Amino acid sequence: MSDARKFTARLVGRDPKTDLAVLKIEVAAPLPAAELGDSDHLRVGQWAIAIGNPFGLDRTVTVGIVSATARTRVGVATYESFIQTDASINPGNSGGPLLNLDGQVIGINTAIVATGQGIGFSIPVNMAREVMQQLITRGHVVRGWLGIVIQDLTDDLATSFGVTARAGVLVTDVMKAGPAETAGLRSGDVITELADGKITEVPDLQKRVAAHAPGESVTLTVVRDRRPMAVRITLGEMPSEERLVAAIGAETSWGMSVEAVGPALAGRLDSARGVVVTEVVPEGPAAKAGLRVGDVVLNVNREAVADVAAFRQLLAVVKPGESVRLYVHRTTEGGVKEYLVLEKPAP
Repeated sequence: MSDARKFTARLVGRDPKTDLAVLKIEVAAPLPAAELGDSDHLRVGQWAIAIGNPFGLDRTVTVGIVSATARTRVGVATYESFIQTDASINPGNSGGPLLNLDGQVIGINTAIVATGQGIGFSIPVNMAREVMQQLITRGHVVRGWLGIVIQDLTDDLATSFGVTARAGVLVTDVMKAGPAETAGLRSGDVITELADGKITEVPDLQKRVAAHAPGESVTLTVVRDRRPMAVRITLGEMPSEERLVAAIGAETSWGMSVEAVGPALAGRLDSARGVVVTEVVPEGPAAKAGLRVGDVVLNVNREAVADVAAFRQLLAVVKPGESVRLYVHRTTEGGVKEYLVLEKPAP
């Protein structure tokens, strides 16, 4: 505590998908608590105050403005809708509050861009409040689930699948006996709307599906064979990470998903070789190795990775307990290249 008192905390529940947890301590008298604000009313340009313990310097306060209120693709959690601010957030700030000028908590500081100055991210307090309430009442977070693997559309893919604008997400796989398969969704379908709201990209669909309770029925607008159609689907419950990895298979048994390097990224890299990491399961083998969303895997051991099929073949021969060396292009960190060691988990 601020008065140097120490307490032993008990873990009530944790949610790896948002990188949040609830701890409980037993005290004789109520403790003072910060007031929670409303992050839904946050606007770009508002002042923000970050408090934390960066580099062991306790009670450090920094000030900045809000640059974005729903930033995605940061690569630190499955469900991302971050507040972006230029208030200095450094190692040690994680878990500290982001405040408005009224002293209300509007976010929980969580991440920085390693090569960027003045770029920090906070979990909106309204998201944290929802997760907290479920962790306290259930011990875990319940989310709606479609049972599909998806990717964003490129201009070329949109044209190929008959979508007039590059909006929507492409279904690349449908899990056996999942809600999507039961409803008749197929690989190659393009989801453009959910319950009358347009879908723009992968994080958009993930967030909106997760906001629905399992058992709810929703209507998807899907483009199939260049024609739009409505699909009514009853959502299931998002399974645990272990069950999810087992259901997807392929390279996701390593705790990640990959796809081919698209034209735009290939132009930045001057090569279409390799595979780009599109999802990393929290605390899975890939996460433990240090892989992040947006990384491009160029080599496995000494073998060059030509495409997704080659990547899968190179991983398929690795035995449980063995490790492989990956040569990775960090596209989100100024283009640096690094070696990482990835260990295959025991079955």
